[in-house]
Amino acid sequence: MSSTESAILLIYCPDSPGIVAKVTDFLYQYQGNILHLDQHVDTQKNVFFMRVEWDLEHFTLEKDAIEPAFSPLADVHQMTWKLHYNTDRLRMVIFVSKQSHALYDILSRWHSGEFKVDIPLIISNHETLRPVAEQFGLPFEVVSVTKDTKAESETKQLALLEEAIPDVIVLAKYMQILTDNFVNHYPGKIINIHHSFLPAFIGAKPYHQAFERGVKIIGATSHYVTADLDAGPIIVQNVTDVSHKDSVKDMIRKGKDLEKTVLSSAIYLHLQHRILAYHNKTVVFN
Repeated sequence: MSSTESAILLIYCPDSPGIVAKVTDFLYQYQGNILHLDQHVDTQKNVFFMRVEWDLEHFTLEKDAIEPAFSPLADVHQMTWKLHYNTDRLRMVIFVSKQSHALYDILSRWHSGEFKVDIPLIISNHETLRPVAEQFGLPFEVVSVTKDTKAESETKQLALLEEAIPDVIVLAKYMQILTDNFVNHYPGKIINIHHSFLPAFIGAKPYHQAFERGVKIIGATSHYVTADLDAGPIIVQNVTDVSHKDSVKDMIRKGKDLEKTVLSSAIYLHLQHRILAYHNKTVVFN
C-alpha cells in the first residue's frame, strides 16, 4: 500500500474505562502507525467520541478485512462507528439559486485541489448561475420550484440525485426549504449555510433585522439539514464586528464573506471525516 494512504475511524459509544487503550491496541496488533488521535467525553450524557487515523503502509490487515476484524471490539462497547480512507474521493452535488458568492468560493477551492471531490452536478431553481457552472465545465440542471409544483420538482431533483449518486449535498445559498421527504433520503449528508449566527435573526432579511437592532456582531452558521428548519446539528459558526457606521449594504457584504468561508470550512471538515453528529449536536475534530 502507498505510504500516503491512511484509514480513519470515527466512533461514539457509551463511555467506559479503557476504550482508547483497546482501540490503539487493536491497531498495534496489526502494525498500525497512528497519525492522529483525538477523543472527547460528554460527561453529561456519558458518551465517548473518538477519531483515529493511521498509516496503512505497514498495516497487516487488507482493507476489506479491517471492518470484520474490528467488529467484535465495537460490539462489546456498543459502538456506532464508520471506517473511511483518505484516498476516498467523495461525490458532491451543489444546489444554488441566484447568489453566486458561495458557489464561486466552493468551485475555486475545488479547482485548486483544496477540495478533493468530484462534482457530478449542480442543481438550481433558476438559470442565473449556469454561466458559472459552464466556466468550470460542470453539468447544470434547472428544476424550477413553485408552491404548486414543489412536490413534482423534488421528485425531479431526487431522480437527478439518484443518477449523480452524491455522498454529500451542499446548499450554497439555495433559497428553497426542503421537504421532510427530501431530507430523509440523505440523512446527515446535506450541508446548509445560514445567513445569521443561529438561532438569532431566523427568517427573511436577517441583515435588515440586525441593522434595526443595532447589533455589534453579525455571523453565519453552517449546519446539517434536518426536518426541523434551520435547527440541524451545527458544524461551523463565525462572526465579524459591525458598528453604527455600517449600512445594511455593508452588513450584507461582510455577511457574504462570512457565509462563503463558513460553508467551505464545513465542507472541508466533512470531506476530511472530522465530524461526528450525535443527536442534534456535533463533535468536530479540528
